[in-house]
Amino acid sequence: MSGALQGVRILDLTINVSGPFATGILGDMGADVLKLEEPGPGDLARRYGPMRDGMAAPFAVMNRNKRAIALDLNAPGAKDLFFRLVKTVDVVIQNFRPGVMDRIGLGYEHCRAVKDDIIYVSLSGFGETGPLSADRVYDPVIQAVSGFMGVQADPVTGMPQPVRHIVCDKTAAMTATQGILAALFARERGNGGQHVKITMLDAGLAYLWSDAMSNHTYVGAPHLPEISTLLNVAKTLDGFITFIFVSDSEFQGMCRALNLPDLAKDPQYAGPVERMPKMKELSAFASEVIATLTTADIVARFAKEQVPCARINLREDLVNDPQIVHNKLIMEIDDPKLGKVRFPRPAIEFSKTPSSVRSMAPKVGQHTDEILREIGVSADELATLKSKGLFG
Repeated sequence: MSGALQGVRILDLTINVSGPFATGILGDMGADVLKLEEPGPGDLARRYGPMRDGMAAPFAVMNRNKRAIALDLNAPGAKDLFFRLVKTVDVVIQNFRPGVMDRIGLGYEHCRAVKDDIIYVSLSGFGETGPLSADRVYDPVIQAVSGFMGVQADPVTGMPQPVRHIVCDKTAAMTATQGILAALFARERGNGGQHVKITMLDAGLAYLWSDAMSNHTYVGAPHLPEISTLLNVAKTLDGFITFIFVSDSEFQGMCRALNLPDLAKDPQYAGPVERMPKMKELSAFASEVIATLTTADIVARFAKEQVPCARINLREDLVNDPQIVHNKLIMEIDDPKLGKVRFPRPAIEFSKTPSSVRSMAPKVGQHTDEILREIGVSADELATLKSKGLFG
């Protein structure tokens, strides 16, 4: 069976995380993703993270199922070749700084002139205009501006803290994936191509708002304890757990599991409204008991009483977690050069058009000749283009 996006072709000019993560998801779904990089070093992401055979681990995960073409867009004749590629694809996606593609003559209007139904995707940090639009951006910068670091602030000291992974890049990537799929669907319905714009700031704020900004949604309303107040992390004798109690039955179950009958009968904790302002003290009562128990013991007690709870997995625990193993979530592939490579399988399961991992991430320009032959470049022409230095 073929993937859901078989027959869709994407010209991917993106680097680092937000774009490659998005096109990686589409590649898993069967799209033919052509990763266009500058000759030589290629994507910067190839070089940060644990390395093997010249390829960083994050790059290997985000760029699987892609074919690579190297092209110096500033070389004479490169634009003509670029537009020949554009004519054969459904989507062009780029994450250069705003205005760069237009200045070099490869922007949306230039591409639309050669393929009027092209879907052209522009990913940026802050957008095309505004006081920060020209700034150099990495994920922590967007975390700072969008509120992520503020939300993560230490509850005791108030010191803002980063989310310790590239959350805004990946949020923008998933938003871009949604936008590309919607634009493809709209084109199938006769609406033609269009310019799709996504910013990391827009995507991050939209992702964050519903719960983290609940006290800033109803303008003028008093501030009340937020959903994050319900979150609990506790140390056990041999590890850590998280637990949460929202309903009355969950609160009563927690009290039974921890043998706290007086807490269960105390009228100041009678319902969710009464408990919300007192969650800090309730968590302290619970954590004191949990600290005397093993992880397995407390998880079993909470499970029996239907209190949502889980052992907190550290990174090295994930590959052996029973549910992760049962779901067959982590794949292992033996690659002749990279050795054994481990990564999560595609997250969406299709009953008729399954996603799949068909190939590992490519080397810079690995498929240049193959792709150019597909768009009609003859052997003689290819030799001439190579002599002009278009491919490095």
